Amino acid sequence: MTKTLLLTGFEPFLNFKINPTEEIVRELEQQIIGQYQVISRVLPVDFTESERLLLEYMEELQPDAVVSLGLAAGRAHITPERIAINCKDAGGAPDNNGVVLQDAPINPDGPDGYFSTLPIRAMVNHLNENNFPAKISNTAGTYLCNNVMYAALHKLAQQVTGREAYPTDTDEPNTAQISAGFIHIPASHQLATQLNNTPSWSQTDLTAAIKLTIETM
Repeated sequence: MTKTLLLTGFEPFLNFKINPTEEIVRELEQQIIGQYQVISRVLPVDFTESERLLLEYMEELQPDAVVSLGLAAGRAHITPERIAINCKDAGGAPDNNGVVLQDAPINPDGPDGYFSTLPIRAMVNHLNENNFPAKISNTAGTYLCNNVMYAALHKLAQQVTGREAYPTDTDEPNTAQISAGFIHIPASHQLATQLNNTPSWSQTDLTAAIKLTIETM
């Protein structure tokens, strides 16, 4: 039986006039990769709305897995993130609505951090075996990428405390194992032409690499 994977990317932001994650998720929409049918959504670069919409999509679709993608211009590898921390602080950089946050918690009552529940080591190994440079990252930053990773994992962690990750018509908690996490990608060649001294991949290779990560799940 085919499972559902919610795959999210982001719209362009700051001085990045295109966002290759947006192109990836649009291309993979409705594709069946491994055990999963991909349902794609593009999130706004807005601290409040990106989190709200991601949680809304999770409740609406009740996916078996959640993979969010973000741009890390300057990185040369595909980098699955190991951990999300409970902090919103973009170092003075605004979101697309001009909001600047400093030392703000994502959830005042949440823990300091959550580890990804994606098979990140298997993903990295599978990518490297297929000649795609990849390594695990130990920081998702404190901008929108970290924000949505933390929000998704916090929602799913509610299962452990006996509260439902998804609403149901029963009083029993949803105890299904749902994998969730975040993957950063390098700039595309098209984006790199607008930047200085930035490593880049072809859009075709970026999409192929994400398909390989999904195959490992």
